[in-house]
Amino acid sequence: MEAERLSTKIKAVIDALPSDRVDVADIRDLFGQEGIMLLTAFLTLPFMIPISIPGASTVFGAVILLVGFSRLCGRNLWLPKRIGQRRIPTDKLRACLHQGLIFFHRLERLARPYRLKWFISNGIANTLNNLSLITGALLLMAPFGLIPFSNTLPALALLFLAIGFLQRDGVCILLGHLANLVTIAYFAFLIGGGSVLFHGLFEYFSRLSA
Repeated sequence: MEAERLSTKIKAVIDALPSDRVDVADIRDLFGQEGIMLLTAFLTLPFMIPISIPGASTVFGAVILLVGFSRLCGRNLWLPKRIGQRRIPTDKLRACLHQGLIFFHRLERLARPYRLKWFISNGIANTLNNLSLITGALLLMAPFGLIPFSNTLPALALLFLAIGFLQRDGVCILLGHLANLVTIAYFAFLIGGGSVLFHGLFEYFSRLSA
């Protein structure tokens, strides 16, 4: 699959979205079972820009999580009705997708098939790659949506992984693993910093009330 065709297919799906609202299951159906990694790339695009759709990271992250499990188990993608029937405003989604597609187009041009070939042809490596996809989805679903880069970093990891799978590019997959590690470190910093701040405030107000 040529890199240029990835952008073309995603743009065709964006153009095919209905004018009002779209169900998550309808988005999946536009790609089909053979296009679940392209679906994964598509679902990361709204998070490539600072402004995204409220609640979308949880829903889209859940879909990507199920993609990861379907790949890990060698089964077709299945969506629970609650997720599949979730409706997204198309005007906001389309605007975010078009902005994200610009970034995607730049990134896919860097992909080259069969770099670090063992990263995509080795059975153990493929299992680790699918686990990394699951990890990235869980990080995207983490409740840090209002904090800068909390959606962008895991979405970037997922996009690297998706392009790596699609183009069979081990370098992109490796970058996906590294982006996951950066995201985990960033979230650990946020949690640790929040804990220190909370502890400091608790001690401060304790002294005031003493």
